[in-house]
Amino acid sequence: MASRAGPRAAGTDGSDYQHRERVASHYQMSVSLKSEIKRLIYVHVLIWLVLATQMCVAHLRLVSHDLVAMPYQWQYPYMLSIIPSVFGLLSFPRNNISYLVISMILTGLCSIAPLIYGSMEMFPMAQQLYRHGKAYRFIFGFSAVSVMYLVMVVAVQVHGWAIYYSKKLLDSWFTSTQEKKKK
Repeated sequence: MASRAGPRAAGTDGSDYQHRERVASHYQMSVSLKSEIKRLIYVHVLIWLVLATQMCVAHLRLVSHDLVAMPYQWQYPYMLSIIPSVFGLLSFPRNNISYLVISMILTGLCSIAPLIYGSMEMFPMAQQLYRHGKAYRFIFGFSAVSVMYLVMVVAVQVHGWAIYYSKKLLDSWFTSTQEKKKK
């Protein structure tokens, strides 16, 4: 008797919806946080692919070093940052808390730590560019330091938000497991 145009069930005015079941808020939060983290992982994979492409083009000498500079030292350990993304994606189907915790820890070690090191590694070159206007490495005509700092700013934000949302997702999953233990 759920037709829109048909007659209403006898004895009801339509206000009897409060007895119906609802999806628990932590399940709704889990779904929304998973989709947000997936988006961040996909953005991270895009950043990772850009850096990997730059490294491959530079090392294989597909174009001149004047066009694409050799990678900085921080970019090599940052290539390991794809591992936490894989663990993060693997944690979603069965709400695997262990994989999500591993993903969060590895994000700090393989993603954030190389970015911090990279900011320190490139600082003297950025300072030289700012003070004297001289750059010695270029990526498609732009200063490599400027381009890499821009990439780093975006990457730090992506990883920071991913860790934040992962923590909120863990809290949501713990709420779910605590409620199951109470029953």
